[in-house]
Amino acid sequence: MTTSSPPASGPQDGVGLAQFNALPREAAATALAEVCAARDWAVALAEGRPYTTPEALYAASDEALARLDDQGLDQAMDGHPPIGRPKPGDPASSREQRGMADAAEGLKAEMLELNLAYQERFGHVFLICATGLDGKQLRDALATRLENTPEHERENARSELVKINRIRLGRLLAEPRADAPA
Repeated sequence: MTTSSPPASGPQDGVGLAQFNALPREAAATALAEVCAARDWAVALAEGRPYTTPEALYAASDEALARLDDQGLDQAMDGHPPIGRPKPGDPASSREQRGMADAAEGLKAEMLELNLAYQERFGHVFLICATGLDGKQLRDALATRLENTPEHERENARSELVKINRIRLGRLLAEPRADAPA
């Protein structure tokens, strides 16, 4: 795993590192729950503050993800909608799955079918860091990963969560815009 900071994509909707470090513990855990639905992960990061750099937070995130038990990993995956069906009203979900937005209807139907086959085989959502991938790349990855063992796929999901969480943490830590309302 790399320790470099991922670029924040989309509008800067973060609070900045200093303000994140200053949040009350429960408020920090709530903000972190928007990044990852695994409660133990959010609590570990909230309790690990203050972080001196974004990279220190990313490293703590990676470590907390590696320590998640099966229940925690399931919680984290349950916080993600299937590829091609972003959560209604969730701009992060729509932004991350942008590659499917303009996909042809046939590709969208194929993704729905593959998603259902994946969930039937593995018992959880197909998880991939979709940022920057187009519909065909997402479909090909899903089709390929359907051939994996359940154990291998859980580790793939954990690895993809590392990438997703780093991107989302980057947005959380982005400094607020000067023209943003307080």
